[in-house]
Amino acid sequence: ALVADPLRSGLRPASTSSSPSASTSTSASAEPSREPSASATPSPGRTRTTSAAARPAQPGKTPARPAAPPTAPAAAPGGTPAAQVLALTNTERAEAGCGPVTFDDRLARAAQLHSEDMSANDYFSHTGQNGSSFVDRAKAQGHPSPGAENIARGQGSAASVMEAWMNSPGHRANILNCSLKTLGVGVVTSDWTWTQVFGY
Repeated sequence: ALVADPLRSGLRPASTSSSPSASTSTSASAEPSREPSASATPSPGRTRTTSAAARPAQPGKTPARPAAPPTAPAAAPGGTPAAQVLALTNTERAEAGCGPVTFDDRLARAAQLHSEDMSANDYFSHTGQNGSSFVDRAKAQGHPSPGAENIARGQGSAASVMEAWMNSPGHRANILNCSLKTLGVGVVTSDWTWTQVFGY
């Protein structure tokens, strides 16, 4: 398993340059056609994170400060790592002036299945081994409008994976996209493979 302190992981913005290292941080986005494109920047450390987004016709704006306190979101089951990621995601969104995302069972199933597939088959990608995108996987679980996906491996707690994602521009942008309204989280704790899938 790859486990590292996210403060020392050196996550940097995605670009097309490369240099040798033990981990990668990639960012992918989908235009309205939802066809992904990707770029990668290797960075020091032993953790990996990537993000992907499907952009709406009019992307949400992230205000500097909230106009009013957000309402309480629906909770993920129990005090699980997934529930902790949901709570930490909503804390970050509230600080940025976004409303909370609510837990969505369909997105959680898509996220968990993708984490399990990556872990069991020892790969790390937004594209499933069957060629599926996060959009395909979420729709297969019945969610009509998936919006973004973050993945990570090697962070051994909800706090550490959220810190890594918030220190990476592509992941941060997904988390703080005020247009996104729902969230599902999947994690495999044997190697700490995380998937966060957002919906509109």
